[in-house]
Amino acid sequence: MACPICEKRPPKRFCPAKSEKICAICCGREREVSIDCLLSCHYLISAHRHEAEHRKPIAPEEFPYRDLKVSPDFVYQQWAAITGLANTILAFRTRDKNLNDAAAIQAIEALAETYRTLGTDIYYERPPDASEPRALYARLAEFLGEFRKKQDHADVPDLKDSDVFHLLVFLLRVGKQETNSRPRSVAFIGFLSEKFPLGETVQEPPRIVIP
Repeated sequence: MACPICEKRPPKRFCPAKSEKICAICCGREREVSIDCLLSCHYLISAHRHEAEHRKPIAPEEFPYRDLKVSPDFVYQQWAAITGLANTILAFRTRDKNLNDAAAIQAIEALAETYRTLGTDIYYERPPDASEPRALYARLAEFLGEFRKKQDHADVPDLKDSDVFHLLVFLLRVGKQETNSRPRSVAFIGFLSEKFPLGETVQEPPRIVIP
């Protein structure tokens, strides 16, 4: 038998996304390029860990809202909201395997811009056009609405529009930092899955690097 992708080399690695064995070279070359990899694939997990160890910081020209300062203390004070946003993305991914980093980042970026304009005289809401980011945008907005309603009935300070904007910018920066250059990258989503596992309560905020 030959690898079903290259039809040349012997298949030695089981690919969960394709439900069959492929060769190691095609695994490395086509991973997150032509293959919609599953987060559970241990080859993908290993590759993401290697990438994270050698990843460079976001280039200044690509740093979202680079004039905005989001302090680590603020992020950790609002960790419940961050966890909820991350879990919303992960829950969406469990239902829609087509969601990748680019779509998730697009949704976060659009929602951040919506909240930014809430504090100006030029407010507008412009959800993404593509189906996955548009649907995730709506789900994130829905979560934030529900989260803020719960705060109204709890003895905690209200989460202001400007606070939500800062949190979304933080999450956007994390997304830009953790993704890779592959067109179907799920490195950012995999990072969220590791730091904010669905169904588990995060007792203490993990000391992730604040971009």
